[in-house]
Formats: sequence, structure tokens, C-alpha cells
Amino acid sequence: MVNGDGAHERTEAADPKQDASSETDGGEDSNEQEVIVIQDTGFTVKIQAPGTEPFDLQVSPQEMVQEIHQVLMDREDTCHRTCFSLQLDGNVLDNFAELKSIEGLQEGSLLKVVEEPYTVREARIHVRHIRDLLKSLDPSDAYNGVDCNSLSFLSIFTDGDLGDSGKRKKKGNELEQIDCTPPEHILPGSKDRPLVPLQPQNKDWKPMQCLKVLTMSGWNPPPGNRKMHGDLMYLCMVTVEERHVSVTASTRGFYLNQSTTYNFNPKPSNPSFLSHSLVELLSQISPAFKKNFTAMQKKRVQRHPFERIATPFQVYSWTAPQLDHAMDCVRAEDAYTSRLGYEEHIPGQTRDWNEELQTTRELPRKNLPERLLRERAIFKVHSDFAAAATRGAMAVIDGNVMAINPGEETRMQMFIWNNIFFSLGFDVRDHYRELGGDAAAHAAPTNDLNGVRAYGAVDVEGLYTLGTVVVDYRGYRVTAQSIIPGILEREQEQSVIYGSIDFGKTVVTHSKYLELLEKTSRQLKVHRHNVLNEKNEAVELCSSVECKGIIGNDGRHYILDLLRTFPPDLNFLPVDGEELSPESQRQGFPRQHRHRLACLRQELIEAFVEHRYLLFMKMAALQLMQQKANRDAKAGVPAITETAEAPSGSNADTVPTQTSESPSAAAASADSTGRTESSAPAATQEKSSPKPAVNGVLEPAATVNGECKSPLEGKELEESIPGLARAKELAETLVAEDGSCIDPKSREVVLNACKAVGSISNTSFDIRFNPDIFSPGVRFPDDSADDIQKQKQLLKDAAAFLVSCQIPSLVKDCLDHSALPMDGATLTEALRQRGINIRYLGTVLKFVDKTPAKVQLEHFYRIGISELITRCAKHIFKTYLQGVELSALSAAVSHFLNCFLSSFPDAVAHLPPDELVSRRKSRKRRNRVPGGGDNTAWASLTPNELWKNIASEAKSYYHFTLQCESVDQVVEKYGFQKTTLLREISVKTGIQILMKEYNFDSRHKPAFTEEDILNIFPVVKHVNPKASDAFHFFQSGQAKVQQGFLKEGCELINEALNLFNNVYGAMHVEICACLRLLARLNYIMGDHAEALSNQQKAVLMSERVLGIEHPNTIQEYMHLALYCFANGQLSTALKLLYRARYLMLLVSGEDHPEMALLDSNIGLVLHGVMEYDLSLRFLENALAVNTKYHGSRSLKVALSHHLVARVYESKAEFRSALQHEKEGYTIYKNQMGEAHEKTKESSEFLKYLTQQAVSLQRTMNEIYKNGSNASITPLKFTAPSMASVLEQLNIINGIIFIPLSQKDLENLKAEVQRRQQLQELGKSEDPAEDRPLELEDRIPID
Repeated sequence: MVNGDGAHERTEAADPKQDASSETDGGEDSNEQEVIVIQDTGFTVKIQAPGTEPFDLQVSPQEMVQEIHQVLMDREDTCHRTCFSLQLDGNVLDNFAELKSIEGLQEGSLLKVVEEPYTVREARIHVRHIRDLLKSLDPSDAYNGVDCNSLSFLSIFTDGDLGDSGKRKKKGNELEQIDCTPPEHILPGSKDRPLVPLQPQNKDWKPMQCLKVLTMSGWNPPPGNRKMHGDLMYLCMVTVEERHVSVTASTRGFYLNQSTTYNFNPKPSNPSFLSHSLVELLSQISPAFKKNFTAMQKKRVQRHPFERIATPFQVYSWTAPQLDHAMDCVRAEDAYTSRLGYEEHIPGQTRDWNEELQTTRELPRKNLPERLLRERAIFKVHSDFAAAATRGAMAVIDGNVMAINPGEETRMQMFIWNNIFFSLGFDVRDHYRELGGDAAAHAAPTNDLNGVRAYGAVDVEGLYTLGTVVVDYRGYRVTAQSIIPGILEREQEQSVIYGSIDFGKTVVTHSKYLELLEKTSRQLKVHRHNVLNEKNEAVELCSSVECKGIIGNDGRHYILDLLRTFPPDLNFLPVDGEELSPESQRQGFPRQHRHRLACLRQELIEAFVEHRYLLFMKMAALQLMQQKANRDAKAGVPAITETAEAPSGSNADTVPTQTSESPSAAAASADSTGRTESSAPAATQEKSSPKPAVNGVLEPAATVNGECKSPLEGKELEESIPGLARAKELAETLVAEDGSCIDPKSREVVLNACKAVGSISNTSFDIRFNPDIFSPGVRFPDDSADDIQKQKQLLKDAAAFLVSCQIPSLVKDCLDHSALPMDGATLTEALRQRGINIRYLGTVLKFVDKTPAKVQLEHFYRIGISELITRCAKHIFKTYLQGVELSALSAAVSHFLNCFLSSFPDAVAHLPPDELVSRRKSRKRRNRVPGGGDNTAWASLTPNELWKNIASEAKSYYHFTLQCESVDQVVEKYGFQKTTLLREISVKTGIQILMKEYNFDSRHKPAFTEEDILNIFPVVKHVNPKASDAFHFFQSGQAKVQQGFLKEGCELINEALNLFNNVYGAMHVEICACLRLLARLNYIMGDHAEALSNQQKAVLMSERVLGIEHPNTIQEYMHLALYCFANGQLSTALKLLYRARYLMLLVSGEDHPEMALLDSNIGLVLHGVMEYDLSLRFLENALAVNTKYHGSRSLKVALSHHLVARVYESKAEFRSALQHEKEGYTIYKNQMGEAHEKTKESSEFLKYLTQQAVSLQRTMNEIYKNGSNASITPLKFTAPSMASVLEQLNIINGIIFIPLSQKDLENLKAEVQRRQQLQELGKSEDPAEDRPLELEDRIPID
């Protein structure tokens, strides 16, 4: 919910604190809120640390003292200190104080760093910090997926940082020393898809050894008499010079003692080198340590900060090299003393997650600074909770947590760890028996999570949800939830005061809950309704019956079990005696599904309501025209009235085929065409705005919903009925905010329109769903029978809308390339954005198969089939893994992958060797750990059987028929690559495999051995809290940019970036989108260096947060290459493009529309560095791909022909050049007409080529005739200028520079304003407010 009517509709008052200057930003912000820009008037302080020169540090008044601590612990010369205080004039500063609250702290103040005495906790933190510094260049944490580390490889391709801190780049066109030949496997047409280049070896990672061993000593903890001498703990070390030393950590610092491995002697050795820091101590006793540590810290600070900042959520890598396992005392200690004690920096207690999650929600949110603080706290607690829940879930499945009901069988067990409650996704005590047993129990947690997400986004004060994380690990689904205070002491029956604990047999309600839920009902489109309880009394609810309300001991109102927040999906819920609408039936619905919990997605509900709203406006408009026509002339009324009334029948929405005669009926039925830019009245004001388009921000925003025009449907509605637009404006004035209409006639109009679209109110548009319809066991009172009938119809219409509008609109978006899925994840995202559940994947693929333009959707079809196959394999793998004991895990996983991908026909599983299987199998302890049986059934799986299972799973789950007996058949039939399938299955199931080349096609030995399976990671689903204010700024910025106000857009987006950083910290997907747009704007406005710097951050962030081979990362690499080229860094640009092409080949193969863009880029850069033959290979491939996906008459193809022609011209092969340019010319002429400048340019170039060809021919004839003494006129061979190459690069990447005179600018602005005012007609506003402010006239208000 972005423009929720709650929090953001108020106009903000300027914050009383002096540092927030308020600035109103015209009425163009989406919800007219005034905007406060926090102005960080930063200042500089001097910092003096022991033994170093004082240095200056820029700080801002909002920072806490603690943040200065963090900076010092990261700086090269002070990084070895952890236990110190900051003092101003001899007074110690409080760590948690904001700088502005400290008296006497001002510009130029001197802060002293003062060493403090150690405690055990401080000593441990120090050792941990030193360990982190020693490991700072070591990627093993990123490969192992711990502590929010993740991989990034950009610096390998750019040779360090592109900015100032890295090695300076050589400028200028030094074409001689650029090596442009790409590796073989990147060239067009190469079939080889190696895995190893995915993670190139970084030379910085070769660890410089500073210390051989650093461990806790066996003499810990110190005995009482030594404690009284200040000993805190003992450490053992082995230096690089092989010197074994024993160190005491005491309150005064670290010194050498005289203990040995078997002999305790805590006396200081001589000399003892007492130092406050372990680094200083080691530098004195080990010269190698001193040298290497210094070198390592230099390297560490040279790395881009984005390479080492922790990400908010853990990202796992599906491949890793063979890593050496080194001794590490901190890691060892963490593993055995559950880190709860001090990891969370709250001494002596585990965190009360529920309290933290709920308190952050209660923080004030009246103005911008408060909201930022609140959102930041919510986000931080959420990411900590997700990390803790994931660790706990793994501990539960690995059998390391004691159950709270240990007597029951494994599937029934529940666990509590670190104040989080864990349950397994099985049907316990036949709870879900009616709904589909285990399948329902597996689906319920994700449905519940979607409910938590939806209620969390509405964010109503006083209504609380549980922290919820769903973890899939080793074949089990674990739900982790925060614990409601007091719930464990009571029986559930006593606690639930709202809702039902037995799916509606007994139901209770509560006035406070009704009041709270009523506030959410409008945004979530939930209808308030009555159900009958066991005594046949009507009970009023404002949610589904299973949604339970419990008041915790803390007095808060919690709701839980939100699995039916959204209405059921009737396409997958056959109900006796109910007919679905014809569209659904035509597609073979309703279909039987595994469980009865299939719900519509929130995105679909939003799209459906918006669609209905347009229908509503048109109905009203038509009737108004009708009345007007009646007044004007008494003739021809009957025909029109009949048709205008027609749609109020049951299937108003289902777009009938155009058979009706009269235009107005056609209009009512073609309601879906043309999305009107109506400024919707109250009803849709609080609809969330669609998510931002993910790829390419400058393209005009893709309409997310409402465009359900089937590609075949004819004219725009607006054209077919004259005067309709006028009538629409009338209709809008009618539907006043409060629904009180002007005169009875108009009231009737609204009433009819409301009836037609199924609105629950008769005076205004308001569509809501009753989530309990078709729930087994729920009964409704007799007096609401009509209402229930209406609701049933609405559900059928929504199900039909998904099939008849959303699926075709998705396919249409793929045809015109506004949606470009590249792999399974981006395909899934494209479906979900349009509200299509993944269970419709088979239906979508069948639709694509029947589309006339099937060839242009081949990439989509291929990705869809591969997604379907890997999802079926994932379902099978899940149950397969549940039967595997821990010791056989790697053998079992490698066996499964062999059956799935290897051509080796009889894959045999390797059982664990006999000596490991204990002789006396104790039968008693069986079944203690989930999957703890001595089960070897998994070993009997064969490739043949697995593929049969995949085909039957595809049939039963997706209702899609796969013809496949083996992996090779599938690869052959659908044009897959096995590496792509391997990536998809590994990412979906959390498998991590060894980085090496696999021979999938050998018929003599299997591709995988158990040594190739390195790890199995959890797959985690959780809520992503949003930064709402930042998001508004971002959207307003995007809107400004699309209207052509680049400067203002740039300002807004910079502001959004600040706010995002404020809420999310430095790393987040949304910050990545922000940086990409900023870089693009910098580039368009001519600031190439700034563009490069921002885009470099975007690439690093995308690698770290989304993954090194995520489609988004590939696109970021392409943008970065363009800006590198513009900055004259040609070899870097090529390296980046080659990297992008390698990743693209791995992820989706060569046959993809995006590949044409990539290859055009590569071809152009190669042309620029005069590698003509190579350039042609890429450009001709781009031409082929463009022709396939855009049709041979497309302008893209014309441009491709032109690019190829230019290269042939540079090679002086004029005949080929002419041939290509003629093709391009023909396309331009047919598409744009003779007079268009593109056509003219092309014909000029043709003339020039013809001249060149003629003069070449003359010269040749001359040579033939006169032999060696011919007089040869030298030919003009043109090496392309960098400027011309850059111009073409800009064109293909969709970047257009419009050279405008001042007058043009004024005209453009006037035009934009006029359009805006037309849109604004619904709201009467002072037009001056709408004038986009020029940057110069804006006056900052202090």
C-alpha cells in the first residue's frame, strides 16, 4: 500500500527541530503531501588517537557517537582498537547520544580517543574484531553464506575501483594495447557453457598469512586467584615464524605469559610486551605479521565499501570453489556456545523478538524524521529476526533443538529457540484434513506470510501481527514465528476472542477487533459479513473465520492465521452445483488442486478492482450521454436504453465477443480497452500504486493492469463513441466523494453503474470480497442470501478476469518486450506482478502455444517450460530428501542430480561405506531427528523413474503435458542447456555445488559425485518492510523525468536515495534501482564521471544483494559498459560486456531478445577499436535475433542492418554494405514514409556507399588495365570516430539527447502543463500550483 489513506494523507507540519527545513514541493506529488527535506548541515571534528596524528572527520548532527566508533574501527590506522571511549575536554561521551545533543561539540572540536580497561565481553569483542580484520579479504564467509556476506566480482573486470581511489585509468584512444579477443565460449554460436568463469579467481583473495593459529587456550577460564590479578582469558597463537606463544587478556591489555600446552604458568614472560591491542603485541613479536597485516589493511581500505558492507538479508551462492578449511577460534566458539549470550549486544539475555517487533511499530510517525526513525527500526529488527529465524530453523531440522513436546512423533513436534516458535509444515492432528492434508499444511505458511505482509503494509495502529519467516531446508518446511506473551500458559480455547479455531464450527467476535479490522477492510477489499456459529446465531466478522484474534499479556490485539486474507481462487476450487463463467470453462477450469487453500493474489484483486472502476466510469458516462440524447431528441431511445441496461446482468465484466450491434453495448463490453487517465474519486484513491517497472526506469511506465485488450480487438473505445470523454468528466463530477449525488436522475445513473459492477454500496464505487465464501464448514444467515449470491458472482468474475485479461496482457507485454523475463525468478516475478499464481504456469504456456506470434515468444516459452520442469523436480526432491539421513546427504543429492541431468543411463547411488554404518543398529532411537531413519530408499531412484515422475507431476499440478522420458529428450525438444537447468534447480532447492566443469553428456560415467555437493542452504521467505517516504520521492522523481524535467527529477531521486539510505542502510535492492536511474540521468545531463561512479555502485549492489548472475546484474553490467566507453575506458567497457554476455549465456542461452542488444553493444565497441571481423560476428548475430523476435519489418532490424553496413563500409566491402543498408532503407521507407529524417539519412548513406563502390571499381579496373604503374587515387577508408560509435550506442540503448532551444523548452513545458491540467480536472486546483518549478526559481526556505 503506497498511498494508504492512513499515514500519508496528512499534510506534514514542519518539524520544530532546527535542522529540518520544510520545503513545499508543488501539488505534483502523488498525494499532495508537503515534503520535508532534512538538511544535514554537517561539520568537521578533529580526532586524536594514541600514537597517530590528529585527523579531520566529517560528521552530521543526527549521528550517534557510536557511529564515530564504527568509523574508527574501520580506518586503516585505528582499526585495531575496539575498547576505547571518546572524550571532549576530559568528559566521556555517551555512546548512544546524538551529536547535536552534546554540549560544546562544534566545528573544529578535538575528540580524544582514550583506551579503556577491558572486561571479558570487551576482550571477546576485540578478538572477534581482530579475527574479522585478518579475514577481511577472505571470501569464505560469502561462499558459506554466513554473517550476510556475499560475492562480488566487478573489481576483477575493472581492475579495482573505477573512481579515484583505484588505479588511475589510462585515458585516450590507446587502441594498440587493447586485447579485444573474447574467450572462445563467449563468441556467437559457441555451444560450450563452462561454469568455472562464473567465479573468476580474485588475486586479492590469495590470503597473505599474518598468523598461523589464533585459538582460545585450554587453560580458560582463569582460576579465581588469577581473576583477582585481572586475567580475563587466555589465547594460544602460532606466528608465521612458527613461534608458539601463550597470551593473557587482562583488564589492562594483552601480554605474553609463560604457559605452554601442558604447563600452566600465568606469570608474564620476559619481555611481556603489554599492549592495549592484540595487533600491537603481535607486531612486536612477529615481523611477518607486522608486514603482512599492514599490506592487508591497505588492500582492505582500497576495496569499494560496497564490496564489504553486510547485506540486509543473506544471499547464498549455488557454486563455490574448493575452500581450505582453516582453524578459526571465533567460528569454533560460535558453533559450540550458542551465540545467544553476547552476539546481539544485549548483555545476558536472549532477545524478546515479539516485544522488539511490536515496539518498533508503535514508534511515532507524525512527521518525516519520526517516520524515518520508525521505518529504520522496523527494517533492522525484521532483518535481524529473519537471520535468527533461519539459524533456528536449520538447528531444528539438523536435530540440535529439543522439542517442547518430545513425546510425540517427529512430524508433530514443535520447538522454541531464542524466543522464536518453530513448527513443521505437516498436517498435525488432522487439522487440515478437510482442506488437503499435508499439501494444505505446506501451502498454509506461505499464504499466512502473504497475509502478514498485507496487514503489515496497511499498518493500522493498534493491530498487531506476528513476526513470520518461512524456511525450506533439507526437504522440510519450517514456520518461525514470534511468540505472543502469555500464549504458552493458556489453552488456545481460552485465548481466542475473535474468529474460529475449528474452521468455522464455533465462531466468536469482539467489538474492538471489528473496529480495528474495519480500518483495513477498504485497502484489503475485505467485506464485513455475518456467519452462523454452532448455536445458529449470526456472528459479525471482518476477516475470514480462521483469522484468530488473541489479546496478549501485554494488552496488544494480535491477529494470526491469516491464510485466507485474500478470496479463494475458484479456478482451482471445484464446488458442486456452481458454474464458472464461460471464459474459465473454455480454458478447462475449474481444476482439482492438491489443497483447498488456493487464493487469488493481492495484485490480482487490485487489478480487478481497477478494471471494474473503469467499467463503472464508462457505464455512468454512457448513461449520462443517454439522458442527454433523450433530452435532445425523442427518437432512437429504445435501442439505446436496452443496451445500456444489458450489462447489469450477471456477467457484466466478462468481455463478450463483439457481436452486439449498437455502439453503446459494444462500449460497455469493450470496457477493458484503453486505460483512461481518470483521476479516480475516493474509491480508488487509496489503491496502492503498482510496483515500479523493474527493468529500465526511463521507459514509459508499463501499465501493470487494466490493459486487457486482446491483441486482436479493434478500435479504441474513445474513437468509437464521440463525446464519451466529455460524458466521463460529467460522470466524475457525479460520483462525489461522499456519494451524495446531485439530482435523482444522476443518482439512478450511479445506482445502475454500481449494480452492474458489483459494488457493495449503491451510492459509490466500492468492491470488496467475502473471504469465507466456499470455505467448508462456514454457514451464512438466511437473510444475507442475496449478498452471498453477489459475492459468489464476484469471485467467478475475478477468476475469469485472471484467465481472460491478465494472462493475455502478460503475453502481450512479452510480445512488445515491456516484460523480458530471462530466467525462472524473473518469469515468476512477471507472473506475480500481474496477479497470476504460479499454479497457472501450465495455462500460460498453453496460451503462448496457441498464440499466432509463437515464434516471437520462443524465449518466454522455453523459460516457462524450464521453470515448470525444475519446479516439478523440486516437489519430488522435497519428499526425496525427507527420507535421507544426515550422513548420506551429499550422496543422495548427487544421485538426484545425476538422475535429473546426467545422460548416464544407469546412475547408481553410492551408499555410505560399511565401516561408517554401525554394526549394532539401536532400534530404540529411531525417528528422533526428522528424517533420522536408516533409510536407503532414495538410492533406488533411476533417471527413467525420475523423469516419469516429473511428467506426472506436471500433469497433476500444472495440468500440462510434457513429452519427456529423459533429460536428453527434453534438452533436444525445448532447446535447453543443462547448466541452466542445474542453476535453476540448485537455486530453488538451496544446493551448493563445486565449481568445476561437469560432463553431463557422458554415457559412461555420472556427472556428479558426492564430493561435488558442498552444502545445502535454506530457502527463506519473509516480509520486506518498505521505506514509504523514500518510495514516494522515487516515484515523483520518475514521473518528473518522464515529463522531461530532468533536473527536478534528479533532485527528487537524490533525495529518495538519502531517505532509502536512512531506512535500509547502504545495501538494498531499491537503492540499486535508485542508483541506476541516477546514473542514467547523470549520463543524459552530460556528467559522465558521476554516471560512472553511480553505476559502479549499482553493479556492486546488484551483485551483492541479488546475486552475481541475476538478470538484473547482467543489465547493470551493460549500463556500466556504456558509461565506461563514454569515459574513454574502452578495454574495461569490453571486459564488462563480455562478462555480461557470459552470464547471459549461462542464465538463458543465446536465443533471447536481450541478447541482440548486448551483441549490438559489443559489435559497436569492437567496431570502434577497429576489430572489424569480430565486430561483424556479434552484429550479424544481433541482426538475426532482432529479426526473429521483432519481425523483419521492425525498426530495430533496420537499425541492425545499418550497423552491419557501417562495419562493411569500414572494411571496404561496399557490396555487402549496400545490400544491408538497402534492407534498412526499405524498412524505414515503409514504416516511416519518405519524408522522415531516418529515411533521408539512410538514403544519403546509400548514395555515399554507391559512390565509394564505384570509385573502388574504377581503381580496380585501372589496376587490371595498367598493371603496376597505374595511377591510384587513394581511397577514403574511415576508421569510425569514437563520437559516432557513442552516438549509435546511445541510440540502441534507448538514450536520446534532445537538443532543444529555449523556445522549444517553453513549448514542451506548456504542453506538459496543459496535459496535466486536463488530468487534474477532477480536482479543482489552482493551476499555478501545478507549474513544475524551474530549478533557478526555487528559493530554499530556512
